[in-house]
Amino acid sequence: MEMPQPNEAHRKLARLAGRWSGEEKMFPSQWEPKGATAEGFHVARSSLNGFVVIEDYEQRKGDKTTFSGHGVWMVDPESSETLLYWFDCFGMGMELFRGSWEGDVLTLRSHGPGGHFRLTYDLTEPGNIRTAMESSQDGAEWTPMMEGRFTKE
Repeated sequence: MEMPQPNEAHRKLARLAGRWSGEEKMFPSQWEPKGATAEGFHVARSSLNGFVVIEDYEQRKGDKTTFSGHGVWMVDPESSETLLYWFDCFGMGMELFRGSWEGDVLTLRSHGPGGHFRLTYDLTEPGNIRTAMESSQDGAEWTPMMEGRFTKE
């Protein structure tokens, strides 16, 4: 039997691999009532013969870690959607985000007990990722939670 090989969707996902750092703007929300800025750090690596990207994330304010998470990215073999299995320091269990690429922009959505969330990763600029996270109670009207710009180290 010939082993499966990563396809174009996996190669797009592999663009997230690397060490990334940058500044984040947190908008006023239930998690950050007054809004704030922070430093964000992503360390991601391609794994399992290029089928998966594994990410660790840390947000810092000064010398204090204020948020951390772990992500496992893959391509759904049935739907070809990009999947993000997300775990974080809030201890709420795994959150599944599903989405797709439009050119160099990846948009994913999740819906759970905390509401609807939308993540955007814009890789249009080589060596940079622009990120955004939005929340919604109904999945129709979105409120910005965070945006950031990260540079590959």
